[in-house]
Amino acid sequence: MKIALIGYGKMGKMIEQIALSRGHEIVSIIDVNNQHDFESEAFASADVAIEFTAPHVAYGNYLKAWKAGVKVVSGSTGWLKEHGDEVRKACEQDGKTLFWASNFSVGVAIFSAVNKYLAKIMNRFPQYDPNIEETHHVHKLDAPSGTAITLAEGIVDNLDRKERWGLHETAEKTVRVDDIRRGEVPGIHSITWDSEADFIKITHSAYSRQGFALGAVLAAEYTSEHQGLLSVDDMFKF
Repeated sequence: MKIALIGYGKMGKMIEQIALSRGHEIVSIIDVNNQHDFESEAFASADVAIEFTAPHVAYGNYLKAWKAGVKVVSGSTGWLKEHGDEVRKACEQDGKTLFWASNFSVGVAIFSAVNKYLAKIMNRFPQYDPNIEETHHVHKLDAPSGTAITLAEGIVDNLDRKERWGLHETAEKTVRVDDIRRGEVPGIHSITWDSEADFIKITHSAYSRQGFALGAVLAAEYTSEHQGLLSVDDMFKF
């Protein structure tokens, strides 16, 4: 498979190593200083572009890749609120393809499935109240993390007594989400169900970015054979 990389920071370099180890070819690498390469023949030859950049440029990168006829896998977060409707329309009505995930880790995919199942169980136990805490490195630009938002939405969708999530917000019908920025932490997400008698806590902790990078390459392999608006739920059927 021919892969283009959009963003060549720590994640981009790790994705490159894993993609090459799995027998794929990197045909184009686009970063801040060579944006004109979106219009190159090399970029257009890619089966899939893997995009890890920043919230304020991600959507524009999707448009440039789609213009070149290239499918996109993206782990950039922070753009969904502003451009979500436009992306859905492009994929559902205009024939574009985007595989987006707030977190590509296989472990997080399993963790998310457990989170949803536990939320369903907790409909029977109203004494337990959920909250989420996420910890990341000091370079992360958005808060809360996209993964924390996805986990919070998983609770809201499956727990009748919660209607929304809120950052640092405590309210009866709200799932509280807290963020911590510390050192070079790759990512820790904890969900606590608290009652007067006890608490139940589940945690996913990443040792490095390697799991995210592998998941992004697996997503690219999946995307090369599928189209539309894709997610981890499509790739992993739990």
